[in-house]
Amino acid sequence: MTSIPDRARVVVIGGGVIGCSVAYHLAHAGWSDVVLLERDRLTSGTTWHAAGLMTCFGSTSETSTAIRLYSRELYARLEAETGQATGFRPVGLIEAAADRARLEEYRRVAAFQRHLGLEVHEITPREMADLFPWARTDDLLAGFHVPGDGRVNPVDVTLALAKGARRLGVRIVEGVSATDVRVAPGPTGGTDRVSAVTTTAGDIECEYVVNCAGMWARELGARNGLVIPNQAAEHYYLITDTIDGLDPDAPIFEDPASYGYYREEGGGMMVGLFEPVAAPWRVDGIPADFSFGRIPPDWDRMGPFLEQAMARVPVTLEAGVRTFFCGPESFTPDLAPAVGEAPGIRNYFVAAGMNSVGVLSAGGLGRVLAEWITTGRPDVDVTGFNVDRFRPWQADDAYRAARTTEILGTVYAAHTPGTQLRSARGMLLSPVHARLVEQGGYLREVSGWEGADWFAGPGATPVAEPTWDRAPWFREWEAEHRAVREGVGLMDLSFMAKLSVRGAGAAALLDRVSAGDVAAAAETITYTQWLDERGRIEADLTVTRLADDDFLVVASDTAHGHALAWLRRAVGAGTDVRIEDVTADHAQLNVQGPRSRDLLAELTDADLSTEAFPFRTARWIDLAGVRVLCARITYLGELGYELYVPAGSALPVYDTIRDAGVAFELRPVGLKALASLRMEKGYRDFGHDIDNTDCPLEVGLGFALALDKPGGFVGCDAVRARKAEHAAAGGMGQRLVQVRLLDPEPLLHHAEVVHRDGVPVGYVRAASYGWTLGSAVGLAMVSGQGAPVTPDWLAGGTWEVDVAGTRHRAAVSLRPMYDPTSARVRA
Repeated sequence: MTSIPDRARVVVIGGGVIGCSVAYHLAHAGWSDVVLLERDRLTSGTTWHAAGLMTCFGSTSETSTAIRLYSRELYARLEAETGQATGFRPVGLIEAAADRARLEEYRRVAAFQRHLGLEVHEITPREMADLFPWARTDDLLAGFHVPGDGRVNPVDVTLALAKGARRLGVRIVEGVSATDVRVAPGPTGGTDRVSAVTTTAGDIECEYVVNCAGMWARELGARNGLVIPNQAAEHYYLITDTIDGLDPDAPIFEDPASYGYYREEGGGMMVGLFEPVAAPWRVDGIPADFSFGRIPPDWDRMGPFLEQAMARVPVTLEAGVRTFFCGPESFTPDLAPAVGEAPGIRNYFVAAGMNSVGVLSAGGLGRVLAEWITTGRPDVDVTGFNVDRFRPWQADDAYRAARTTEILGTVYAAHTPGTQLRSARGMLLSPVHARLVEQGGYLREVSGWEGADWFAGPGATPVAEPTWDRAPWFREWEAEHRAVREGVGLMDLSFMAKLSVRGAGAAALLDRVSAGDVAAAAETITYTQWLDERGRIEADLTVTRLADDDFLVVASDTAHGHALAWLRRAVGAGTDVRIEDVTADHAQLNVQGPRSRDLLAELTDADLSTEAFPFRTARWIDLAGVRVLCARITYLGELGYELYVPAGSALPVYDTIRDAGVAFELRPVGLKALASLRMEKGYRDFGHDIDNTDCPLEVGLGFALALDKPGGFVGCDAVRARKAEHAAAGGMGQRLVQVRLLDPEPLLHHAEVVHRDGVPVGYVRAASYGWTLGSAVGLAMVSGQGAPVTPDWLAGGTWEVDVAGTRHRAAVSLRPMYDPTSARVRA
């Protein structure tokens, strides 16, 4: 029997490219007391049959781009360090734009990724043919050439990482399976923590575990109650017989519109597929003995997709087929990896669900995980792929099967605004869902809920096609926006996360984790952030004190899992605190706009005047015979109220408000208007325009910090120190600013590069159209390039925004361009 150590500081489970990269980077960080367990042999599962693409083009995520760039650089130098070749060859990548939507997308991506350091050039179809003469290019619009991208040998990369890890003291054990992760109460109580890993060769005591078990990660995590909803799917490629003149140094060619990628392999052409309708594999569980196996191919299903892909490179139709391969790849419901510290168990980390980009992401993700484990915090924005974002229902077999059928194809689908997933929908419905449908709501998925983007009107069928341009439904969007600005609107935000925090220790707990002074008088709402010890943002939310020992925390839908896990992790031993997720128990109906007070006054005897019910007040009132929590707060920049209504009473309350609203020209308002209204006011959204790498001072949230609060708060010392540094330097080196285009025609979406005096200084993190301001508006983090970002510095430059390769003049401001003093909010 293979011997294993009795203990280790870290146990990494899984010997694929991800697990070996995590072990390698832990060792380079000085943590060499690491054991990596592989149930069979290194690379078994999915790594061994990966296509070996090392490409960086295509992402508008700074984190994803940085991860890929790091991986590419690592694979280029790893052989010199370890003596083990990686097979990296920078042969270049050509990405084909076959239609106008993809051309617009790729031009935007190219501008963004150039800003981040990726060399990419737009080339003509003729130039594409010169570089890759085997492809038919006469019907393509353009291509995007990345000369530094290329290919690797996935097995060799994994072995090089493993060799580098071993050299630094990591022990790699093959032929031993991890069967369970044991946990014990933490030393301060509260959240459990990792204590050991049970294996087929005995137990290993440890402080940390990293679940890199690939397509087995879900089942392993489920034994500890974790939700890691990755699902294996069939993935296909073929390799032709030898093609005369096919150069091993020929670039990789990708044509997503034809579902195919193409590269030389052994003198033949590899043709890989990401078909739009996929097939999940073994939803009931991956066989424990599956290692270097293949899946019988479904020729009937794949035939039409394969023909279209091969038609792009006609020579593949003429050459014989040497290999037709079908093997499993692992996908998550949102096509983002599952990475980070698992909720509910300290020191249990996950790196799984790579969505067929595991090899090209492995180097960077291994570095990120090692940084996270050894320092306690990640040094990149992880809001988009933190494992704590998943909810329990996403682990259901039926959900995973349905979503996987569609999600694989989105790897190569166009990412045109308005594109949304259609599978596994209707998982969570608002208590007033029927009314959203009756009023012609155009529904989209909101963290599993069905939310209305805009309303076509009663009896009308809402229709919308994805587009980068203006669409017919913009009329409804504008009308809803103006209803809130000028009259009154009714919005359903029942998907917002709602946490009840009660008990004798509730006030102390929330005051310690909150940067604001949340231990205020009862009936007070406090807008606050939760920070880590470095003073970086972990949550952006409101805390309402209902009574001495009774609080309501409200966070965005995307922050639901993280906020809940962060708060539970902060509870100490013996603390009298009860945290309950009450999201589904209450509808959230928002009545917003300058006429909102007049409308609600028709339905309640409560005094809603500013004198009796000022801004940031929350009070139980009777509304249409129902006791509801009425919170005078807004995310739209107007006088407004959020009503928290028991789910069973939500429909009659909604109907009563709607009926009374006829006299006030009330309109139902959707999520497109929510975005445009909040963007005009410069309100922040965690996970979109602010993230876990941000300091609240730099993103304009210093007003929400109670730096003089007795006892301070988590991260207080770090923020105070940073504030002193800024004062000594004459200002902050980077700031989140509002950006508005001067031309009313172009649209902003996300990731557009911002220029000052012709120099790129940042990019737009989130954007919408400002119907009141008269043009597109967004929030961008900009750097002073060594100078403090002050109002004078902003005013002293000429500002432009790159929209798909064309620069447009812009105005920038540290203060909201709409109602900068918030007079309308406090009216």
